[in-house]
Amino acid sequence: MAVHKAVVPAAGLGTRFLPATKAQPKEMLVLVDKPAIQYIVEEGVAAGVRNFLVVTGRNKKSLEDHFDRAPELEAALRQKGEWELLATVEETARLAAVHYVRQPEARGLGDAVACAAAFVGDEDFAVLLPDDLILADPPCLAQMLAVKEAYGGAVVALEEVEPAQTQRYGIIRGREIDRGVWRIDDLVEKPTPAEAPSHLAVVGRYLLPGRLFPILAATPPGAGGEIQLTDALRVLARDYPLYGYLFTGRRFDVGDKLGFLTATVELALARPDLGPAFAAYLRRILL
Repeated sequence: MAVHKAVVPAAGLGTRFLPATKAQPKEMLVLVDKPAIQYIVEEGVAAGVRNFLVVTGRNKKSLEDHFDRAPELEAALRQKGEWELLATVEETARLAAVHYVRQPEARGLGDAVACAAAFVGDEDFAVLLPDDLILADPPCLAQMLAVKEAYGGAVVALEEVEPAQTQRYGIIRGREIDRGVWRIDDLVEKPTPAEAPSHLAVVGRYLLPGRLFPILAATPPGAGGEIQLTDALRVLARDYPLYGYLFTGRRFDVGDKLGFLTATVELALARPDLGPAFAAYLRRILL
């Protein structure tokens, strides 16, 4: 089942990476040689998405510049005969149709998604969070589309977390109906370990229906005084099938310093041009 549009919320302040993010969007922090947001867009493209709406805030213009043409740079590379670099730059600009809308103020993930109502209309759409880099084959979003093809409804990505971590996520209550597939009855945003209905957390990939937007518009502020996407999904699940999928792959929270460093190491080791030499270096310092 094809989904052609994706929403990429990117309006956050990136306070966990200050001072680096004082003047640079956290989504533009580089993992090896690509900014975090490019990995997210590439995952969507690999799953068949062709139109992306990036929800931005102030001081985020470099996001737009990154996916745009760079005629002066292209001309300089062409003049120097740097054909591989030129191809890389041109490929980034051709990757997908990327559109932008500004979230006037940071009022939560639900509010950021609501900014996409006019872009999405009544279509099914994906939400891809740049803080969550997921290395998977096939890509996580493609796995979720297979679940949607089989069961219909809406699908969210799940990951099992330690009890002490439930306060960082939306946690589901539901039942497993197939291997890795859960029918969700309810969700709780950031519960304490004692209050958590399970250890299955919703992480940064969603396949959602356009009918969610009126629900978001009526959703009051929740945890942290923000419009929570989890609260809107609770309402949706009352009369619309909502499934969770324990994807196959590895997730890195690249909005966190340790997660960012870990992802950088994993990506570098997987590169044929960097991996062997980098692995040898790591072995030397570990010894």
